[in-house]
Amino acid sequence: KIDVAVTASIGMTLYPQQQEVDADQLLRQADQAMYAAKQSGKNRYYQFDAAQDMHLRDQFEGVQRLRQAFQSHEFVLYYQPKVNMRSACVVGAEALLRWQHPQRGVLAPAEFLPLIEDDPLMVELGGWVIGSALQQMAQWQAQGLHLPVSVNVAARQLQQSDFVQHLSAALAAQPSVAAHDLQLEVLETSALQDMERVTGIMNQCTQLGVHFALDDFGTGYSSLTYLRRLPVAVLKIDQSFVRDMLDDADDLSILLGVLDLSTSFHREVIAEGVETVAHGRMLLQLGCDLAQGYGIARPMPAQDIAAWVANWRGHAQWYLVPTLPRDDLPLLFAMVEHRAWVGAIESYLLNEHSAPPVLDAHQCRVGQWLDGGGLERSKNRVAVQRLVALHGRIHDLAACLCELKAQGQTQSYYIQLASLLEVRDELLAQVQSMLGDAPR
Repeated sequence: KIDVAVTASIGMTLYPQQQEVDADQLLRQADQAMYAAKQSGKNRYYQFDAAQDMHLRDQFEGVQRLRQAFQSHEFVLYYQPKVNMRSACVVGAEALLRWQHPQRGVLAPAEFLPLIEDDPLMVELGGWVIGSALQQMAQWQAQGLHLPVSVNVAARQLQQSDFVQHLSAALAAQPSVAAHDLQLEVLETSALQDMERVTGIMNQCTQLGVHFALDDFGTGYSSLTYLRRLPVAVLKIDQSFVRDMLDDADDLSILLGVLDLSTSFHREVIAEGVETVAHGRMLLQLGCDLAQGYGIARPMPAQDIAAWVANWRGHAQWYLVPTLPRDDLPLLFAMVEHRAWVGAIESYLLNEHSAPPVLDAHQCRVGQWLDGGGLERSKNRVAVQRLVALHGRIHDLAACLCELKAQGQTQSYYIQLASLLEVRDELLAQVQSMLGDAPR
């Protein structure tokens, strides 16, 4: 007696669908679903997913369009300057990929690179970026402009077995460009995917003279051991921490921690996302001199770089900004948290939050700094007395506005809200003027 077990794999589809389909298409869909059932283990059924199929078709067509764009030379590099804010010197530029779409204009990488993240085209495109950046550096050098350039390298590209050979060939093709003027930026998360392999490749590249930067530092899960092992010369602070540090004490703490780590591990550090003069000033106070961002310059075509470098003089408010001693950091944090506190009051008054923040003047960071001996430690008694007066006034105003809201006097607290913001600006300016004033 022989027992025979028979299993079946079934593919099915439904009709009608959102889009018009004929009988042949339905059969093909059912057949495709049957093969999916077999691939997922057999002895089961699988229903054709029209939405997923449409997504896969769109993705395939998108990759094909990008390959066509690559072959048609529709990709270009823009360059964003990197500067030393303290010395007002341009120290380099980051090469950033752009797609000159015939109909949609210049597109940023976020609009097309995700489509080819796992496609061989990403490696081809990455190689073109390195070669084009080196060629541009040689052209600038021939014009009398020496400008180091950094290039972003995707994880897939970096982990290719022939990456080092291709990099060496690209460098050899531009003999006038020094290898140490090329920096490769690697995302922290991609560098950690295969630590041993990535570290080996990076070490081979550094032997060629090329430097590495760890991009978006602070957004991954790297340990101190990884930071010690990775041969990176520069840590790039992620722009999300820089952008919100003016009114988010947690982001300011992270940023300060990264700066401390860079000092401990003897790494250079540069901040991304400097959008305003105030961002740059606070970074200088924390001891971070290198930066890039829209507050300095937006990415620009290669032909515009030379004139920008020749004309950039920095910002007057960045001149002579001292690096704050550790004793002054609590007052800096108090300034940041007080700005956030006023923002929370404003949100409550405008019905964006259901409850106000704590109104007690002794519970905020400025009040805690004053209660903790700030008056006694400061050498400028007049400045502290003015801060005390402004601090009391802003808390009184906030309490009054919240009371008016509770009474339903909408028009009154809307009118007086401007006064609160004016006093906030006075208080923040007063704190800023006092930073660095404490006796040493």
